Amino acid sequence: MIKASDLFVKCLEAEGVEYIFGIPGEENIDLLESIRKSSIKLIVTRHEQAATFMAAIYGRFTGKAGVALSTLGPGATNLVTGVAYAQLGGMPLVVITGQKPIKKSKQGQFQIIDVVGMMKPITKSAEQIHSGVNIPSTIRNAFKLAEEERPGAVHLEFPEDIAREEIDAKPITPIKVRRPGPDPKAIAQAVEVISNAKHPLILIAAGANRKMIHKRLTEFTEKTKIPFISTQMGKGVIDERSEQYIGTAALSQSDYLHCAFDRADVVLVIGHDIYEKPPAFMGSNVDKKIIHINFYPAKVDDVYCPSLEVVGDIAHTIWLLTEKITPQKQWDFSYFKRVKEALQKHIHSKDTNNKFPILPERFVSDLRQVVPVEGIVTLDNGMYKLWISRNYPTFRQNGTILDNAFATMGAGLPAAIAAKLVKPHRNIIAVVGDGGFMMNSQELETAVRLKLDLIIIILNDNGYGMIKWKQDSQKLPSFGLDFNNPDFVAYANSYGAIGHKITKTEDFVPLIEKLLQEKGVHVVEVPIDYSENVEVFTKQLAKDVCRVI
Repeated sequence: MIKASDLFVKCLEAEGVEYIFGIPGEENIDLLESIRKSSIKLIVTRHEQAATFMAAIYGRFTGKAGVALSTLGPGATNLVTGVAYAQLGGMPLVVITGQKPIKKSKQGQFQIIDVVGMMKPITKSAEQIHSGVNIPSTIRNAFKLAEEERPGAVHLEFPEDIAREEIDAKPITPIKVRRPGPDPKAIAQAVEVISNAKHPLILIAAGANRKMIHKRLTEFTEKTKIPFISTQMGKGVIDERSEQYIGTAALSQSDYLHCAFDRADVVLVIGHDIYEKPPAFMGSNVDKKIIHINFYPAKVDDVYCPSLEVVGDIAHTIWLLTEKITPQKQWDFSYFKRVKEALQKHIHSKDTNNKFPILPERFVSDLRQVVPVEGIVTLDNGMYKLWISRNYPTFRQNGTILDNAFATMGAGLPAAIAAKLVKPHRNIIAVVGDGGFMMNSQELETAVRLKLDLIIIILNDNGYGMIKWKQDSQKLPSFGLDFNNPDFVAYANSYGAIGHKITKTEDFVPLIEKLLQEKGVHVVEVPIDYSENVEVFTKQLAKDVCRVI
C-alpha cells in the first residue's frame, strides 16, 4: 500500500519532472511532504501567476510539461493568466491545485469555487481526481495531452482527502510515441507547386519552434536558397545571420516585409499557429499559393486559407521536401534581396544616435552587440517587443523568448528565471518595460534566493508605451496611461539584487559587458524615448515603398 500523495509524486518523477513552481496552501500539505521526500525541486515563487509563467517557459525549452502548483480558491484564480499564456502560446504545462475534502467537509463552502469549471475553457483538459486509484492513469494522460501537438495546458485538482488515501497502485511508465509522417501524395504536390513557382518564400511561425525542425529547415534553406521570414514566435528557428533571412514580421501590416509577401507567388508556411497574431493576410482571395506545413490540419479563417496542406511531423516533412526538391532556374529572389536591403537600411539608420533617453533603434543595436551568440533574451509585452522582434536578429533557437499569442504583461522576469534554471551556463537577459516589470517584480526575491546570475533591463518611459503609440497613431490625446515609478536602483537593492541606472546612452554597452562577467541578479534601469513609434510603425507604409524597391 502507498499513500496517494506519495504515489502522485512518484508518477511525476516517472514523467521526468525536475521542478514544481508555485505556492502551496493547507490543502497541499500531504502533497508538499511527498515532494519534500522526492527528487523534485520545489521552486517557491512569490505569486502563482509567476509560477505558471516559469513552468510554461520550462515547457517551451524542454518540450516536457512544466508543473505549477497552487492551493484552492484565490491561489487557483491567480494561476489563470499563466495558464492562458501557456495554452495560447503552445507551451506544455500541467497545473495542480488543491481542494477541500470532497467526501466530508467541516468548512461549508469556505474558499470553494468551481476551479475545474474555471479552467476548462483555457486548457486542453481540466479534471478532479476522485480516487487515488486513478492517479497513475490520470497523470499519464495529463502529461501526454499537455505535450502532444498542439502543446498546451492541462489542469488537475487534487483534494486533500484523496491525497491521504492508502492505495495499491504504481506509476505508469511513459512511452515514446512517434508522430505520423505526411502523405506521399501531399509531398509530391508540394514539390510540384514549389518547383513551378517563380518567387517562392518561406514563413517560419510559432509551431516550427520544436526540436529537430531547426536542423531540417536549415538544411532545406541551404539547399534551395529560398528566402525566409520569421514570425515573432518563430524567431531563431534558423540562424538569422543566414543570407536567406529577410526579416521578422513584427507588424500585421504596413512594413517592408509585406512587399515580399505581395511579390511571392508561393508561400511555405511552416508551423502556422492560429493563436499567434498573423503577420500578413493570406485568405482565400489572395493571389498566391499557400502551402500549410504543420503537425495538424489548418484552421481556416479570414486571414489564413491555405491552398495545399501537408500534415504530419514537420521535421520529417521538411526532410522529405529537401530530399525530393531541386532548385529551379526560374526562381527569382532578387526582389526579396532588395526588400531586405531596404529594411536593413531603415533599421540601422539611427544605430549611432547618442540622444538620451536612448532611442529604441540604438538600444536594440547595442543589445545585439553585447548579447553573446548563445545568450538568451526574454521579453515582457510592450512597445520594445516590436522593436526587438523587428531589429534584433536571433542566432539560436529560443534565443529570443517572447509571447505573441496571449501577449500578457508580467512574464519577462519569470521567463528569465526559468530560462536560467534550464540553461544555467548561458547568459540570460530579461528586457522588460516599467509597467510589465512591476506586475511581477516580487520575483526578484525568487531569483536572488535561487542565487541565479541574471540581468534585468527595465526600459523606463513612465507609462504604458504600446497603448500610447496606438493613441498617437489615431491622433488622440494621451490619456489614462501615465504613472510614477519607484527608484528602481533602491528597489533592486532592497531585494538583495544590485541596481544600476544608465544616465548616458554610450554607457549602456560597457555596463552590460561588465555585468555579463559578474555574478548575481543585476537590475539596469534604462530611460527610453518612444517618440518615434508613430513615425516608424504607422507612417512607414509598405505600399509606398514597394513601388521603389
